[in-house]
Amino acid sequence: MTAHLDISIVYEENRQADADKLIDAGYAEAERLIGIISAWQAGTELYEVNANAGIKPVRVCKELFELVRRSIHISRLTDGAFDVTFASIDKVWYFDRPMLQLPTAQEIANSVRNIGYEHIHLDAAAQTIYVDNKGTKIELGAIGKGFIANKMQAKLQSLGVTGGVVNAGGDLTTWGKNEVGEDWKIGIADPDKKEKHIAWLRLCDQAVATSGSYERFAMINGVRHSHIIDPKTGHPVRGLQSVTVLSPDAELCDVVATSVFLLGLKSGLTFVNQFHDVQCFIVDDDNNYHYSNNLKKIPYAEHAV
Repeated sequence: MTAHLDISIVYEENRQADADKLIDAGYAEAERLIGIISAWQAGTELYEVNANAGIKPVRVCKELFELVRRSIHISRLTDGAFDVTFASIDKVWYFDRPMLQLPTAQEIANSVRNIGYEHIHLDAAAQTIYVDNKGTKIELGAIGKGFIANKMQAKLQSLGVTGGVVNAGGDLTTWGKNEVGEDWKIGIADPDKKEKHIAWLRLCDQAVATSGSYERFAMINGVRHSHIIDPKTGHPVRGLQSVTVLSPDAELCDVVATSVFLLGLKSGLTFVNQFHDVQCFIVDDDNNYHYSNNLKKIPYAEHAV
């Protein structure tokens, strides 16, 4: 698991050296966590869990155990629309090079045969994770960035940082005020013109995450196919361009944004409306806006000219 990480903090003007040390501490915390939860970095705890799929349970640290437990919970809540074992998919869609033709129906159906969070077994007493199918892998990319953002914020706050922003690959968490004593100003990308913004949000002690289909896709016979794949069918999802989620918890924002995109407009909004402290707005393929029940418009939006 890799993520682009940025940190902004508030510090006194004559304490640049202290600020640099604090930021280094934030990055060190991120590296520590990646060294635990990365599915692709040899030697991490999650790598060992996947390497022992179908063989034996693996004892892991409490942080990884609880993160996987929460991931399974969301997988169940969404009835597998979000599935923490999505990395088990066979690659039949390509978004980093041109695709000249669609995969066959059989190839698509076969590609998802090893996906299934039901293959994961947790033993709380032994603090072990066991994947019972050799072809199934756990990958935490759709929840891990928010998890890391939360942990980086907590680390910086424990060191006395009273205001800041952590950006973990586009999942942001904010606390306190900026250098002029105002809420943090966060831009939300326009799905049609990603170099522009559909809105600027004023956030304090709030996190935000956006899931979108506008940055990576395949054009085949003039039809655009999203890089976001339905783990049940193996087909790219359709209907939405972007989903933006706000809540006090960056991890929850991260996983809910992905889940809503996979669930689709109607089921996605129903899902979000179960959470009293989660808000979302959605841009569909026709550039229409849709809002969760507790968000009738983009809060504090300053629409770009």
